[in-house]
Amino acid sequence: MSLQDKFSRLGTDNAPGQEVRQKAGALELRGEALPGTPVDFSHGDVDAFTPTPGAFEVFAEGVRRGGAQAYTEYRGAAAIREDLAAKLAGFTGAPVDPAEGMILTPGTQGALFLAVAATVSRGDKVAIVQPDYFANRKLVEFFEGEIVPVRLDYMATETEAGLDLGQLEDAFRQGARVLVFSNPNNPTGVVYSATEIGRIAALAEQYGATVIADQLYSRLRYQGCDYTHLRASGIGAENVITIMGPSKTESLSGYRLGAAFGAPKLIERMEKLQAIVSLRAAGYNQAVFATWFSEPEGWMDERIRLHQAIRDDLLAVLREAGIAARAPQAGSYLFPRLPDLAVAPGDFVRILRQQAGVIVTPGTEFSPHTAQSVRLNFSQDHAAAVQAVGRMAELVARYRA
Repeated sequence: MSLQDKFSRLGTDNAPGQEVRQKAGALELRGEALPGTPVDFSHGDVDAFTPTPGAFEVFAEGVRRGGAQAYTEYRGAAAIREDLAAKLAGFTGAPVDPAEGMILTPGTQGALFLAVAATVSRGDKVAIVQPDYFANRKLVEFFEGEIVPVRLDYMATETEAGLDLGQLEDAFRQGARVLVFSNPNNPTGVVYSATEIGRIAALAEQYGATVIADQLYSRLRYQGCDYTHLRASGIGAENVITIMGPSKTESLSGYRLGAAFGAPKLIERMEKLQAIVSLRAAGYNQAVFATWFSEPEGWMDERIRLHQAIRDDLLAVLREAGIAARAPQAGSYLFPRLPDLAVAPGDFVRILRQQAGVIVTPGTEFSPHTAQSVRLNFSQDHAAAVQAVGRMAELVARYRA
């Protein structure tokens, strides 16, 4: 693969806050009326859902500490890692080694980049769930690994995520020694059952595979959702890297904070790479980790309640319009499947932006099988989100084949 090909495959047109957002803004700049409040469903709205209380004050204290906080170890300040290790061990149900088994990164995106770089090189086979977070595929391609797809039939069940475990074992039999997946799944919001997680752990052990588990939304779980952490399911400590961070559920995305924890040999590789890529998670920002898992009593429960209310109202609009969508069990994503339209899915995404002021992420970002789907991050102003999805439903009716 040529260098040009590697970069052309990355693409940024549909990334949150990139060109599509600028084009939507251009409509208003030209004075063209948009029907209702424009809503950018490509990412959450930190004005609608504000950051954890006290986050800025803790950040400011980090700044006041000066060099002691600015220039931490590449893995992150030792005291911060020790505090986080105890919190994350309690949350995930397995010990976390703050010295050898953890690294703080510039966002969970930074952690994902380092984890894939630490496990994938040219020609390596990597099992990739489809659909799943778009960067998984792009990173494997960038490091010239070979993708072995594993289907997630998320619309076929309400009790499991729908992972094709037979395909996963076939991927390992074909030589895949790395699996990358998100739980809750991004873009669908489905959560893997205890049976699915247990089988992933058993197969990874059997075939000596490393599993990179992106658990970014694992705190934002809705009523009735059971969650099994992979690292507490019997998988060997040397076979898993878990990625988490406070950017989404806690609305702290602007601080760019992520954490990866697991196999010490892989954490060591990630540290060596971080030392030449970004040096460290921004030093002053690391102080904000003190607010993670330490929110005021009832704060997280209320955030979950508000998101669930938006989810339910959006699902009602979609279903009334005959648009198929599975209720997400966690996270803030909906992944509705549009009916057959008289225009191509990519054209509909553009029409939706231009005629309705609604920005969504096309399903092709997450899998070649989901071209008729779009992803909506519904962490938005409640009323504006409902109105925006109503406008989308009207356009679906207009362009239905």
